[in-house]
Amino acid sequence: MTGDRQAVTVLGLGSMGSALAAALIERGHPVTVWNRSAAKARPLVDRGARSAATPEEAIAASPLVLACVLDYDALYSVLDPAASALAGKALVNLTSGAPEQAHEAVTWARRHGVDYLDGAIMTTPPGVGSPEMMFLYSGSPTLFETHRPTLAALGDPLFLGTDPGLASLYDAALLGLMWSTMTGWLHGTALVGADRTPATEFTLVAVRWLTAVAGFLTTYAPQVDAGRYPGDDATVDIQITAIGHLIHAAANRGVDNALPELLRTAMRKAKAAGHGSDSFASVIEVLRGGPGEGT
Repeated sequence: MTGDRQAVTVLGLGSMGSALAAALIERGHPVTVWNRSAAKARPLVDRGARSAATPEEAIAASPLVLACVLDYDALYSVLDPAASALAGKALVNLTSGAPEQAHEAVTWARRHGVDYLDGAIMTTPPGVGSPEMMFLYSGSPTLFETHRPTLAALGDPLFLGTDPGLASLYDAALLGLMWSTMTGWLHGTALVGADRTPATEFTLVAVRWLTAVAGFLTTYAPQVDAGRYPGDDATVDIQITAIGHLIHAAANRGVDNALPELLRTAMRKAKAAGHGSDSFASVIEVLRGGPGEGT
């Protein structure tokens, strides 16, 4: 510690790793950095970081080590030779990967006497350091609580549970939500743009609509948990009719309909499974392959 700020080591100085180190420096943490290409450390050194020549030297400098490298192969190529230096220290892994890889990393950490917490960064590098941006963590609750004040320098730290794979699993699920939402917005933008509506004008309305959509999700979540889907708002049958209007309008304007056709296929499968009079939430039974329960 220097004053009330914990010393932190950051391994990996790509765009994201550099943003992590910069956010910690800005909040007064003593930061040691290491990267395979040492030149990437220079801008951070100019801001007050210390550059280490080796991973072992970097790890020795701090009780808390953040790793953010390209993938898990790169992670182990850095950590394996430095495993003895990590023993007894806290490792927070912010490398993107699959839940199964997080479980394997926990096994590796335990074998080498390392305290391990898995994490996922839910922002791009410019958002690092903003309290509005989520950083997801899973694994050791003790490690999380001990280092929460330091992790808060990066963004809003959310602990998901003791299963170390949860952060990676949420990451994948939330990215899927993001891509689906953005592609839906782009499809809608192309549709109204065909009639010369500017994207900026349409987006003002689209963002307001997404607030209403968030309310639908809150309504449907208990239905999904219960496996019962009362069709007291807009049934799957109604949605199939409605999406037909979208497909017709897009086809007439030369807009690609691959996305709405995919959505209609899922709705039709739900109807065929007996969910035509149920709420749209019943489509999850098609997505997860279960028989579901009509109402």
